[in-house]
Amino acid sequence: MNAQQSETAGSTQPDHLYKGRRASLPLNIVVIGCGLGGLAAAYCLAQAGHNITILEAASVIGDVGAGIQSSPNVSRLLMRWGLGPQLQEIGVKIQALSLKRWSNDEVVGWTPLGDLIDKEYGFPFYLLHRADFHRVLYEAAEPHCNIRVNSRVVSVDPSKPSVTLASGEIIYADLLIGADGVKSVTREYVVGGPDKPRATGDAAYRALIPAEKLLQDDDLRPLVEKMESNIWMGPGGHIVGYTIRGKKEFNLVMMHPDDTEGGIESWTAEGNVDKMIETYKGWNTTVQKLLALVPSTLNWRLMDRDPLPSWVHKDGRLALLGDSCHPMLPYRAQGSAMAIEDAAVLGNLFSHCSDRSQIAPLLYAYQSIRYHRATATQRSSSLNRFIFHKPDGPEQEERDREMRAAKEDALRVARGEKSTYALTGNSNQWADKTKSDIQFGYDADEEVEKWWLVNGKRLMALAPSIELKPRVMSSANRDH
Repeated sequence: MNAQQSETAGSTQPDHLYKGRRASLPLNIVVIGCGLGGLAAAYCLAQAGHNITILEAASVIGDVGAGIQSSPNVSRLLMRWGLGPQLQEIGVKIQALSLKRWSNDEVVGWTPLGDLIDKEYGFPFYLLHRADFHRVLYEAAEPHCNIRVNSRVVSVDPSKPSVTLASGEIIYADLLIGADGVKSVTREYVVGGPDKPRATGDAAYRALIPAEKLLQDDDLRPLVEKMESNIWMGPGGHIVGYTIRGKKEFNLVMMHPDDTEGGIESWTAEGNVDKMIETYKGWNTTVQKLLALVPSTLNWRLMDRDPLPSWVHKDGRLALLGDSCHPMLPYRAQGSAMAIEDAAVLGNLFSHCSDRSQIAPLLYAYQSIRYHRATATQRSSSLNRFIFHKPDGPEQEERDREMRAAKEDALRVARGEKSTYALTGNSNQWADKTKSDIQFGYDADEEVEKWWLVNGKRLMALAPSIELKPRVMSSANRDH
């Protein structure tokens, strides 16, 4: 089969993306993986005028998981794609972030979000259920592409380019996009061999609690009513809790030391509730009450990988996207955001395509635009692990002092007073406006347009010695 059999670039596509620009040469593109990143890539590349086939190993389209966050850098893209009403329907608009002590529930850090985020960045910050988010992207992409289930890719020939399925079928295309997640098959072809992850030393229990149960308890009711994201920080671990699905469910993610032997990465590994409760013995009453409401839990072993030197195969017909090239630890809730930004950049760039000889330069342009941002976000996510998990002692006390100072400054501003505290480098990364501007103020489409003004003419001229000017990573984009 050739991917050209997927007739996806129909006339129903809106013309508001990419300034109405669509590729004069429609490519046949295979996207491997039907997760959030794969669906977003399929949607954006279809809007750019290309014929898209998604290959998914599973027999049924669906997505596991629980809570996920759509910060303004994602919401602006989704709303640009016409998905604002769906986002509003499935999301809870987060009002603030509360950072709390494990032992006594004291709020040591607090950052207002809500309307302030809307005002600062022009787009909202939502808390979602991953399955709802996946459904919205699926419904957006499905009319414009051919989605094939039971299509597990077992090998890739990046030079053809083509993929071979477990059934033996070979599928050819002009371009392959590896969006097959942390256990990526395509990643190994870009790296040049097996690429094993390393254990972080952490794992995460995940659970959902019906919000009505929290509303029946005076101590827990505010966790639902305030619509805040709560982070309890403790020695060697932390707990994140917030409402999703129209405040009908309370999402819990509980980071803890990983004591499994030879465990594997899995979103669906069953956890032991009694062991989970024992892990947080001695934590404050609010946490104990929450854990007592957990009916069952999953235990997710957290693995890490170093940034890749390149996301593009040397033959220039295979590129990686999302977790397949820059997997994120969940300490900053930006993993899906980076994948969706990747997709937006790919779609925008490939709306310029007029010749197959431009494929490789366009892929390297994608990497040039995205590499530093994704890598910096990886580092920022890892940094929160060390901030949140400090044992009680001098370093923890200094962290809490910084967070309290930022909280008091935020409260002054909320009262209409002037900020008097320098927040750059604060242990509460959400209070650091420089970092928030970088993270939440990012517009993937705008970045492409700026890049194209500098490099586009040379790329389209297809000069043999073309050198793509890389983006300069601002010093503010580096984490300490």
